[in-house]
Amino acid sequence: MRAVVQRVEKASVSVEGRITGSIEAGLLVYVGIGKGDSIKDADWLAGKIADMRIFPDEEYKMNRSVRDVGGSILAVSQFTLYADVRKGRRPSYDKAASPDSARSLYEHFLEQLRGTGIEIRTGEYQAVMDVSYVNKGPVTILLDTEQGSR
Repeated sequence: MRAVVQRVEKASVSVEGRITGSIEAGLLVYVGIGKGDSIKDADWLAGKIADMRIFPDEEYKMNRSVRDVGGSILAVSQFTLYADVRKGRRPSYDKAASPDSARSLYEHFLEQLRGTGIEIRTGEYQAVMDVSYVNKGPVTILLDTEQGSR
């Protein structure tokens, strides 16, 4: 699994002009599911995101997690995180999981995040979404379970 995690002042996602998820301070998380990803990957990724210390303390050092600061998470599914553009000019998505298998793992990932007590909002799975946000810092972190310790 892959995630792009952004510390935000606010963020929202809409589908056909209808807001499906909106948060104030917290994290905007784009989540991609790859072929071969497992429950173990989803658990690791959710735990890492919930406890990642990327919010400032009183000395403006990144020592606090989204949970520590009472922030929220806006999670948006995004298979394009598995784009491969090494050949040609059109991205290949061969390494992305099929929509059906990705959906169940994405939903498990959301359940794990909700289990941390953090307020979770989402986009709409498999929809064309418009995402608006103000990145604070800016802080953007890339996570990949293939590179993490599972």
